[in-house]
Amino acid sequence: MPRKPWDIAFTAEPAEVAALRRIMRLHLDVWGLQDLADEAQLCVSELVSNVITHVGPGTPATLAVSMQGTHLRIEVHDPDPRALPTLRDAGTDSEEGRGMTLVDAVADRWGVLLNPDRKVTWCELTTKLPAPDGHVDAPSVIRAEALLHHYAAAAKPRHGAGRSRLTSAVAEESVIAAITDFLHWFRAHGRDVDEMLDRAQMRFAAECAARCQGS
Repeated sequence: MPRKPWDIAFTAEPAEVAALRRIMRLHLDVWGLQDLADEAQLCVSELVSNVITHVGPGTPATLAVSMQGTHLRIEVHDPDPRALPTLRDAGTDSEEGRGMTLVDAVADRWGVLLNPDRKVTWCELTTKLPAPDGHVDAPSVIRAEALLHHYAAAAKPRHGAGRSRLTSAVAEESVIAAITDFLHWFRAHGRDVDEMLDRAQMRFAAECAARCQGS
């Protein structure tokens, strides 16, 4: 599954935090990384709040999200390289730095990149992906991926090619197994299985209706 980097500009205001959290969750749903939604949303909240607290409300900033290997990377860019985030002990009375303590607790690693005109505060969360562009490496999902390639090739029209026929019982079991594998593939890629079945049934009904009208 391609997980292309994305970014969004925003103004560092408390009212923006909820919208950025929703956007983060939506992208993770598309990427099949729903299990990271709570941790990622917390990191977004704290990194943005850090800009509001240490740089100031109204600061123009950017949220950037990407994959670094099998890690999810969350960055917040702001224009002040002097106002550095602080990490304080959780037992201190000071409220400053508490946000980065939370980030430190849930993230695999975090840091700050300084440039002449801006800084980037980032953190990375560990995913369950076996490879940078991978998904859950279950045999059923691998079979479904292979079937997708074969299906795409078979969809191209061929002329004059004879075909051997499977027996009805064997063919039926093969189709059921293929559908089951595709359902595993949908789930592995973060899709709702019941919704996919409903969509497939609606398309099937529409195609049948169109053929009946054309006959």
